[in-house]
Amino acid sequence: MAIAFSNSDSLSAFLIKDHHYHHHHHSSFSVLFPYLLFFLLFSSPPTAYAFTGDVAEDSKNRRADLFVQILKDEAVGRLNELGKVSDAARYLERTFLSPASIKASFLLQKWMEDAGLRTWVDCMGNLHGRTEGRNASAEALLIGSHLDTVVDAGKFDGALGIISAISALKVLNMNGKLEELKRPIEVIAFSDEEGVRFQSTFLGSAAIAGILPVSSLEISDKSGITIKDVIKESGVQITEENLLQLKYDRKSVWGYVEVHIEQGPVLEWSGFPLGVVRGIAGQTRLKVTVRGSQGHAGTVPMPMRQDPMAASAELIVQLEKLCKQPESYLSFDGHCTDSTLKSLSTSLVCTVGEISTWPSASNVIPGQVTFTVDLRTIDDIGREAVIYEFSNQVHNICSSRSVSCNIERKHDANAIISNSELSSQLKSAASTALKKMVGEIQEEVPVLMSGAGHDAMAMSHLTKVGMLFVRCRGGVSHSPAEHVLDDDIWAAGLAVLEFLENHL
Repeated sequence: MAIAFSNSDSLSAFLIKDHHYHHHHHSSFSVLFPYLLFFLLFSSPPTAYAFTGDVAEDSKNRRADLFVQILKDEAVGRLNELGKVSDAARYLERTFLSPASIKASFLLQKWMEDAGLRTWVDCMGNLHGRTEGRNASAEALLIGSHLDTVVDAGKFDGALGIISAISALKVLNMNGKLEELKRPIEVIAFSDEEGVRFQSTFLGSAAIAGILPVSSLEISDKSGITIKDVIKESGVQITEENLLQLKYDRKSVWGYVEVHIEQGPVLEWSGFPLGVVRGIAGQTRLKVTVRGSQGHAGTVPMPMRQDPMAASAELIVQLEKLCKQPESYLSFDGHCTDSTLKSLSTSLVCTVGEISTWPSASNVIPGQVTFTVDLRTIDDIGREAVIYEFSNQVHNICSSRSVSCNIERKHDANAIISNSELSSQLKSAASTALKKMVGEIQEEVPVLMSGAGHDAMAMSHLTKVGMLFVRCRGGVSHSPAEHVLDDDIWAAGLAVLEFLENHL
């Protein structure tokens, strides 16, 4: 169902006309159904909201209340400008403390100061902008996202959250309300979330949350340069002591909020520009090694083969079956409850992203095959149950094929559930922002889960967290095709402003 709304001021909502936003809905419905089912559990039926920039003459006063020049025009311009700051000539790439990353930090610092914030950069390269409000000793609200990118990135991932916060604070500063805030507000542009260079995600936020091991400073990139070396090159002598000093005191922090593009298709399908994040899925990464008998492709009869490639293919297909229909494989045993199975059926995703073979020749039966498994779900108990069941499947299939198999757990991160108070405030702020833009809205702002990791995962070890998602075209991210409508950027900034005004 798609409904267009308009208000008496002629600031109209209209049905989405961009074909990117609707041409695939019917064809992809069966693929998206599990995720949409999860979304529907926490929201009302979909309604399409998009906003025109055309406003009748008699609505100029209302338009002024929406701060379009700052929250939309300037924010869009800044995102475009930041999107050109890259270490590569033909695509966007900013890695931990790279030259482009430092240049981007200088730009953001200038914009923070333009918003009336006091700024500094810490020894892990995180950029901070803070206003103390009426009471500098009160617990602070932290708002953040990351300034680093993947290779060949889009310009909204990470940057949108920082720019939206700066824009909202600039509006408060222009209105003389910055000093009226009842608590300090601090915007943080984290130096590393993607982990591209050192394969160690959340370097910036983990340091502030106090969960970054000192040993991480010795992690090296492919050139043998360590994190400590990179920090030293930027003019900072980092030690165990000043790394530990980066950790914020829990008692000094009220909460953490992050605005981020969804990186998925649910908001686009629902027709809403904004959604509140219920939680972030936990994740396990496995490395599966299958060893068989290497041989000549032309001389070993099929019944006599111990082929690790064929075994791996069967394992991967079995993993897909398990993750598509976990309820068919997992039993009620006291650990896997009905609620766990329901959660798995709507949030479990499993991916084999890498496969390598040895000796990798077209005329050789491989002796060894290695593949990765990325498994994510909002239910940590369910995740463990799926891993246990997959391990059993691996043992049975490898045994029947007379090959040996080994599973290594390479990474684990528990799911986080957003704080209900923060989520309620963000939902109210998003709803108010949309009402101001389009008039009365008939449905509630969607509540959805995040399958991707965010700095909020690290910050949850320090304080309560809440997240707001912004619609992105096609759910595409980590790509130059990543796109957010200008009016959705406006909606995000206005929602942050509404949220901040609750702290006046």
